[in-house]
Amino acid sequence: MLSTPVILTVAGSDCSGGAGIQADIKTISALKGYAASVITAVTAQNTVGVQAVYPIPPDIVRMQTESVMDDLKPAAVKIGMVHNAAIVRAIAECLQRFRPRFVVCDPVMVSTSGRQLMTEDTIHTIQEELFPLCSLITPNLSEASLLLARTVTDVEDMKQAARELADRYHCAVLVKGGHLSGTTMCDVLYGDNGFSLFEQQKIESCNLHGTGCTLSSAIATLAACNNGLEDAVRQAKAYISKAILHGKDLHIGHGNGPLCHFFPEEE
Repeated sequence: MLSTPVILTVAGSDCSGGAGIQADIKTISALKGYAASVITAVTAQNTVGVQAVYPIPPDIVRMQTESVMDDLKPAAVKIGMVHNAAIVRAIAECLQRFRPRFVVCDPVMVSTSGRQLMTEDTIHTIQEELFPLCSLITPNLSEASLLLARTVTDVEDMKQAARELADRYHCAVLVKGGHLSGTTMCDVLYGDNGFSLFEQQKIESCNLHGTGCTLSSAIATLAACNNGLEDAVRQAKAYISKAILHGKDLHIGHGNGPLCHFFPEEE
């Protein structure tokens, strides 16, 4: 029998299809994984912004997770938007019970405009109960700054932040530098093998909705395919670069449009 790695995404639903559960399923499918999903919140959003968020009751989040893990035995789990502390605890309890091999958390804590998206209680619960159960966390510059209560603005700051967060939560850390100033971006990974830096030229595009969701679900999928962490991140970065490049001329919506998750393998 053919064996396809199952990747579980635990995140909010984006009805416009560019981020959240929808972006995760597209990414996992594009990378030849089997996508299962647990919805933590239903949102009304589009390329212009988020109009409403309706959190799913924690018991339903728990039951969804148990249903998938009991039967499908996911090789990797990606965690995205979690709206409140009770949902965080429900997810953490399931991770402790089922112990999936690889867990990546994209901590969706700060909006692109810099607005904090979670209550202090939720952020505290994520740090205390969820991060220590993860294999990898992927904060951007704003989220790393929030977690450390200091500004992270350049590559040296990112290296210090990655090491400090890794020591604090006993997991690998990828600090994302997509918002670094200049024409070059750099992501900093800190794990068992020390630092790995992933540098590349920025791709000019107005269609960047869902980049964090896409990257973290790509890493989860590639890790589920028995790639080491550094290789999984490197391949995920290559995938998302192509998704941005192929999506930069798309005209979907009137604001920050989506990536192109499906593109020809041979160019």
